[in-house]
Amino acid sequence: MRSHKCGELNTAHLGETVDLCGWVHRRRDHGGVIFIDLRDRAGLVQIVFDPDTVETFTLAESVRSEYVLKIQGKVRNRPEGTINPNMATGEIEVLIQQIEILNKSETPPFPLESDLEVNEDTRLRYRYIDLRRDEMQQKMRFRRDVSRNLRNFLDKRDYFEVETPYLTKATPEGARDYLVPSRTHENAFFALPQSPQLYKQLLMIAGMDKYYQIVRCFRDEDLRADRQPEFTQLDIETSFMDEDGIMSDMEEMIREVFDKNLGVSLPEVFPRITYHESMRRFGSDRPDLRIPLELVDIAEDMKAVDFKVFSAPANDPNGRVVAMRLPDGNKLSRKDIDGLTKFVGIYGARGLAYIKVNDRHAGLDGLQSPIVKFAPAEVWESVLAKTKAQTGDLIFFGADKITVVNEAMGALRVKLGLEHGLIQGNWKPIWVVDFPMFDWDDKSQRWNAIHHPFTAPSCNAEELEVNPGAALSRAYDLVLNGTEIGGGSIRIHKTEMQSLVFKLLGIGEKEAKEKFGFLLEALKYGCPPHGGIAFGLDRLVMLMTHSSSIREVIAFPKTQTAACPLVNAPAEVSDKQLQELGIKLCKIKEG
Repeated sequence: MRSHKCGELNTAHLGETVDLCGWVHRRRDHGGVIFIDLRDRAGLVQIVFDPDTVETFTLAESVRSEYVLKIQGKVRNRPEGTINPNMATGEIEVLIQQIEILNKSETPPFPLESDLEVNEDTRLRYRYIDLRRDEMQQKMRFRRDVSRNLRNFLDKRDYFEVETPYLTKATPEGARDYLVPSRTHENAFFALPQSPQLYKQLLMIAGMDKYYQIVRCFRDEDLRADRQPEFTQLDIETSFMDEDGIMSDMEEMIREVFDKNLGVSLPEVFPRITYHESMRRFGSDRPDLRIPLELVDIAEDMKAVDFKVFSAPANDPNGRVVAMRLPDGNKLSRKDIDGLTKFVGIYGARGLAYIKVNDRHAGLDGLQSPIVKFAPAEVWESVLAKTKAQTGDLIFFGADKITVVNEAMGALRVKLGLEHGLIQGNWKPIWVVDFPMFDWDDKSQRWNAIHHPFTAPSCNAEELEVNPGAALSRAYDLVLNGTEIGGGSIRIHKTEMQSLVFKLLGIGEKEAKEKFGFLLEALKYGCPPHGGIAFGLDRLVMLMTHSSSIREVIAFPKTQTAACPLVNAPAEVSDKQLQELGIKLCKIKEG
């Protein structure tokens, strides 16, 4: 139907007769001459209708936005003074000889040719219209190119692409499964995979050596800007490689993707930081290194003060007291500080103490705060020295349980960095390593795996069993600008160690056999040492395109409530379908 795409035409095609197909992006009637910007995936081209060609001109007068046209015409230079340098085809236009309306269109629910902000629900309801916009076309094209470059990198390094099943067995991986009832196996369910974790380990046992897959995964969890119930990850597993080897390969891959897709040179070696240092300095295991603010521990200074808000957590082994300096922060008003106090309250903080440093060299007289009176001058001098405070700075304090302080002050650090223009540099990747193997859940009185139960510890079995709380894992996360884009670990490859980890997690022998018997059995047959990593493709593309949400880089995403307004899913099904599956609906009790 067409000889060229709209956005491909240029001065090399002058004098040629071309056939084009596309959508009417914009129609303009200038004193008897009609101009239409015709659009397809490749871009826009201006087509011109001469009133002397009565039949085509009359048809062009009836054309409206988003009509689908097929045209034939001759490529010519644009008249002097009408060249559009902002269009790839801005030097030429097509003088129409024939036109055919392939389909009409109703008025779109929102204009495609303007920068008008459109409600996201409306955009998702009419996603097929939204995807016609140039911004969305560019993001989809960028995502395709990133995926292609990732594949090319891994293919060149002898990674083997293998597809794993979507219909599998429910296994605990930190979120709820999406269950699929089986019609042919009464009262039994498949689960959609939260990740291909166990299958890729089985592939290593099968001798596949180096595996990858760009795969859809499913997690029934609460949503946020960088989460979706179904998402895409680049899944990787290798045999006979340790942490350094895997991390080195992955650094090279990410560097190549940034170079080829953005023309950006990332560091030759990504820095590494331990989990404990990251939490100590930044209050987060996903540190944004572009922000220079850091948390400073001051518990030792506060143990003997009369101010119980500080002294109580300072003397509590599960407590933490920190200070964080905001350069030139004195300009913040009381209203600003009240807003920040409300912000940290979201993370459980019961307040936000502060000190304004009006004169660094004037002792207590140079400090402005309701809390100054609760500690002697030497305490505040120590705090000022540790935070490297200067005249005009503002110091914020966090004092509570360790988790509350880390979450509240870590979030405050990022908020202040972004709002006060403290960002330094564009891209700051970092590996976070040496995660704890487990954390203790007071409510259930049991250990939980920090990553997943197949992560290998860095100690031997005897040390792990004696002191599981002190054990570190052989896990590693790649963080970019405060967002985790990839996470992985060396896996357990011996049955005895895997059984011990299940035991420490409160998974009894019977439960382990029911849920993971196939893995425990497979480990007995010469399982090689292996490890891997998974990258969130949606998150990576979101960051690289500076999008505010992964919904902006997914063709057909779900809403914040895990619904699809386009097809109105999830939806009820017929009684007949339920009967075939042996399912009877009942009302869920609230609470």
